Formats: sequence, C-alpha cells, structure tokens
Amino acid sequence: MSAAPSASSPESPERSAGSGIPPTATDPALLRKVALSSLLGTVIEYYDFLLYGTMAALVFGPLFFPESNSTVGTIASFGTLAAGYVARPVGGAVFGHFGDRLGRKTVLIVTMVLMGAASSLIGLLPTYATIGVAAPVLLILFRIVQGIAIGGEWGGATLMVVEHADARRRGLWNGVMQMGSPIGFLLSSLVVTAITLLPQDRFMAWGWRIPFLFSALLVGIGLYVRISVTESPLFQQAARARDEQAAAQPPRIPLAQVLRAPRVLVLACAVGIGPFALTALIGTFMLTYAKAVGYETSDVMTGLTATSITGLVAIPFFSALSDRVGRRAVSMGGAAGIVLLAFPIYALINTGSVALLILGMVLGQVVQNAMYAPLGPLLSEMFGTQVRYTGASMGYQLAALIGGGFTPLFASSRLSASGSISSTPLAILAIVCGLITALAIWRTAETRGRDLSEDPGAEPLGQVTQGVLDRSTGGE
Repeated sequence: MSAAPSASSPESPERSAGSGIPPTATDPALLRKVALSSLLGTVIEYYDFLLYGTMAALVFGPLFFPESNSTVGTIASFGTLAAGYVARPVGGAVFGHFGDRLGRKTVLIVTMVLMGAASSLIGLLPTYATIGVAAPVLLILFRIVQGIAIGGEWGGATLMVVEHADARRRGLWNGVMQMGSPIGFLLSSLVVTAITLLPQDRFMAWGWRIPFLFSALLVGIGLYVRISVTESPLFQQAARARDEQAAAQPPRIPLAQVLRAPRVLVLACAVGIGPFALTALIGTFMLTYAKAVGYETSDVMTGLTATSITGLVAIPFFSALSDRVGRRAVSMGGAAGIVLLAFPIYALINTGSVALLILGMVLGQVVQNAMYAPLGPLLSEMFGTQVRYTGASMGYQLAALIGGGFTPLFASSRLSASGSISSTPLAILAIVCGLITALAIWRTAETRGRDLSEDPGAEPLGQVTQGVLDRSTGGE
C-alpha cells in the first residue's frame, strides 16, 4: 500500500484549497457533456431501480405471488427487491474489471442498454395467472440483470465526471451527476402517481406496466448523449503507462489489487450503509409502512415527490459544500442528523397528518443527502486509477446491498413478527446504520482535492493508518 499524502506531497489535499492542485485541463463544453451523460445515466438507473421498489410494494405481491397471504406476499416481493441488490456487487466487480482494463465509456454504454432492456422486459412480463411459476422466476431474473447493470453504471458515471473535473470542483460536478438520483426518483414517483389514478382493476391489469416500458425512451436519449463523450483522460494516461510496462510486469486483476487493501474497501462500504438504509426506509418501505398506519397511497406518493424535489436542492448544495469543508465534515453531519432525528421523524409520520408525514420524509431526505452527496467523490478519491472503477463500485454496491437491499425485507419481517405497527424497530435500524457510517467516516482520511493522477501500478488510496494521523490536522 502506498503512503498516504503528506502536506508536501503532490497528492496533498491541501494543495487544492489555496495554492494547490492545478486544475484538470478539460474543455468546459466537454465537461458539461460528460456531466450530462452521467446525469442521464443516473436518472435512468434510479428511475428503473426505484420504480421496481415502488411496484414491489403496490402490485408484485398479488400478481406474482398470489398463493401467499398478503403479508408473506409483501415479504416475497421485497425478497425480489433484495435479489437486485445482491447482484449489484457482482456488477460492480465484473464491470469494474472491464472499466479499469478497457475504459469507462464502453462499459457505461453496455450497462445503460442492460438496465433499459431489463426494465422493458419486466413491463412485458406475463403474471402468475398466465404462465404460473415462470412469472416470479423471470421477475427475479430481470431484477438480477437490473442489479448487475446498476452495479456497473454508478461507478463509471461517477468516474467520468470525477476524472474530467477540476480537483477544486470535483464535488460540485459530481453533485450535478448525483442529481440524477432525485430526478429519477421524481420521475418515477410522478409516473406512478399518474398511473395510480386509473381505476384499480385497470391499474392491476395493465397500468403498472407503462412506467417500465417508458424506460426504453429514456435509454434511447441517454445512449445518444453517452456515445458522443470522450474517454476519461486519467484512464487514457494510466492505460498508456500500463501498456508500456506490460512486457516487464503483466497487469494484475483490479479486484485482486483492491482486496489486497481490504480495510479501504470495508471503509468505503461502511460509509455508504447509512444513506442507503435511510433511502430504503424513507423511500421504498414507506409505502408499506405509511399505508399500514392509515395513509393513502396518494399521500405517500406526494411525500416521495416532495423528497425528490428536496434532493434536487440538497444534493448539489452538500456536494459543493464538501469541496469547501471536506467530505468527512459533510458526511458526519448527515450521520449525526439521522441519529438525532430518527425517532422524531417517525413521530411526525405516526401522527396521521399528511402535512407532518411529508415534513418527516423531507427531514429524512435532507440528512440522507448530507451523507450521500459526498459519497461519489469520496469513494473515487480513495482508490488509484488502475483500480478506481472496481474499488469505488464495490464499496458503493456492497453498501447498497447491506444498507438498502435488506432493509425493506428486515422491516417488513419485523412488522409481521411483532403483529402490531410500531416504528421503534425502524428508528433503531436507522440509528444503527447512521452510527456505522459515522464510525467509518471517523476512521477515513480526508480526501478532498487529492490529485488523482498517479503511478499506474499504485495500490488503492485512502490509507487508514495515516488517516488516524491526518485527523490531528483535520484530515488535511
């Protein structure tokens, strides 16, 4: 493992703050196009993935698991949701490997096509009443394909922006890309809200399919933009150096290199557990919980729309703030926020007031965004160019699996086991996940402004041991 940057090192984060790192030489028009491409990819990613979570709560139980009772059907449908999250680290490893070896752009085209194709096929899938057990099997299969695709999409989209951007504005530009999360969520919520206005029999018969088929149009737009962008300049530089050294030293497998520094990967994963768990509780599972305490589906969809609009403001704000005060400070503030506000948020939701439901969801969204917004640049800055796609993707997707994949399944199981509606297990779960994120941030060195150019053979960055020393000067 290479040494952590010191104050006089070329990779010192301090250099970006004042007389620091020279900006990346990137055409502003090109950077805007790269950011737009990554934004569209993230919109499609979150639209498709979150749409599935919404439909798992609304229709998949009765349509694909009809022999189960309603509670078991909900658990089973959320089980297929978890299957997609299980596939995400697989996608991160597979596409991370090819992204580190062949390039970011090529892999991103493949992941976008896979994501759109899987969603469209879900929209065309016959139900259990038509083809029997093949229906849930195919549903799970398409969900796994979604998970594999999203496992490769986020890392590449993030790196294309991070590796093109000026080091002083890396967080800001990544925030533009990460606005795709609330936009995708907002688009998904608006489409589902419109479809749920149909009579219940028509919604269950064919209406639920329309949002999935709509993703094909989004993919076409995204591909049109993505094909026109250039490859990451840092990757091109690293690839040339790797090719020059190939005769003397055969290139190593990126995943093997990442696993040689497992503590860095563990920290990258743990930092993301809090925001993903909160996304699952405030987003995916809220439909189930809020309906159980007496709200209408339309009330929750209004709340989800409000949280998406909140994210459009909060994500770029916290991303830009992380360029000024550091990734650790912003993330730690969000983690502390959910620890302090978990019980109050559920107290607001439990009042039965639609206005207070929305207020509680918006508060949860703000602290989630504070944890989530710095995640892209932070994870990217923890790994070297040769393994950055693999390392950042694996850290992010393992966090998604642990924090987001199993949270709705655990939550629905707890409600079923208790036999009563109680928010206490949900608030405790949010607090525990927030504490995990806080501990990981405390153990991680500040990475803001780190020079991402490096020896192509370098090991992953984000040193833990040196990070303890760096904290004596604020991580910088």
